[in-house]
Amino acid sequence: MSDYPISGFTAAGFEPVRDAFEENFAEDKELGAGFSAFLDGELIVDLRGGFADRGKEHAWAEDTVVPVYSTTKPIAALVLASVIDALPAGYDTAVADLWPEFAANGKAAVTIADMVSHQAGLPGFVDPIDPALWLDPLACAAALAPLAPLWTPGSAHGYHQLTWGYLIGELVRRIDGRSVGTVLREDIAGPAEIDFQIGTPPADHHRVAEIMRPRALPDLGEINDATRAAFLTKWSAPDRGGAIWREIEIPSANGIGTAKAVAELYGIYAHEGRLRDKRVISEAAFDSLITSRVKGQDLVLPYVTEFAAGVMRNNIGLYGPNPDTLCHSGWGGSLALGDPDRHLSAAYVMNRQSNSLQADPRATHLIHALYGCL
Repeated sequence: MSDYPISGFTAAGFEPVRDAFEENFAEDKELGAGFSAFLDGELIVDLRGGFADRGKEHAWAEDTVVPVYSTTKPIAALVLASVIDALPAGYDTAVADLWPEFAANGKAAVTIADMVSHQAGLPGFVDPIDPALWLDPLACAAALAPLAPLWTPGSAHGYHQLTWGYLIGELVRRIDGRSVGTVLREDIAGPAEIDFQIGTPPADHHRVAEIMRPRALPDLGEINDATRAAFLTKWSAPDRGGAIWREIEIPSANGIGTAKAVAELYGIYAHEGRLRDKRVISEAAFDSLITSRVKGQDLVLPYVTEFAAGVMRNNIGLYGPNPDTLCHSGWGGSLALGDPDRHLSAAYVMNRQSNSLQADPRATHLIHALYGCL
């Protein structure tokens, strides 16, 4: 057994999930972590273990929150879907209709669907920028708008690791007048008292777990210009982890919350746009949100990926057995899914990062145990 403190709730019949959670600690794969799952809207697993700090002085508590990095993207996609009905053409609206500056360099025909499914050709800045630009979302979006795409938009797709959030943040602001984080707080998470935020105020910073960074870089496969722009330049990302990084809104990367909160929000994918039996996304918008927009070799990641309107589809079975599951992973290992056939959602969060780009082995161990109990 592990020397790490482990606590939480496991419904009858789901004891193997707790066993798998404990095994991750016993095998010295964790510092601190949480795993939660909902089935038919009922909480069936809510586990936490280990420590919230690198010094191992503070146990991971029920209210410990942690950055989930790109696992944030499908939550931001839910926000966009919740306001998209304001546009008569929905996801088929040209981005430039809302954001005229975006039409520069051959991007006039790029639709919202293209943008959110990583087809816009803007995975990063090719030319040097001050990395501090990432900490000013409005300025960063303005700097992205005139860029020339790295491929003809709509002809291929490549993961927009960080830029995705600034582009979508600007779209939501222009559609609704509010920011992604504000819509999430006021319309979705806040009314349901779900402990997840995009843009975390200073009053909550004491609850944020310390991150232990990975010791090795991820395997990005063959490096090309798109991969380099997204991941490998000196200016491809801001300093992650400071107070400013927590407080601003980066809808692609800095959502912060508990495993339970992430699992419940991904439950919207498992319940056709409903949260606790309340529809938060219209039926038409939800159908458009989960429709596959692109599938094939990713130009940035070394995988075949399949994207709907901001959320991945489980095309290679890393997120359970259902190919219709909606899912995503985050830098260092976080993972969440919503299975619409089982009405099942689950989330894994942690603060000891690995170099896995997708479906961290610790998370897949838990997901396999979870499905094995059904």
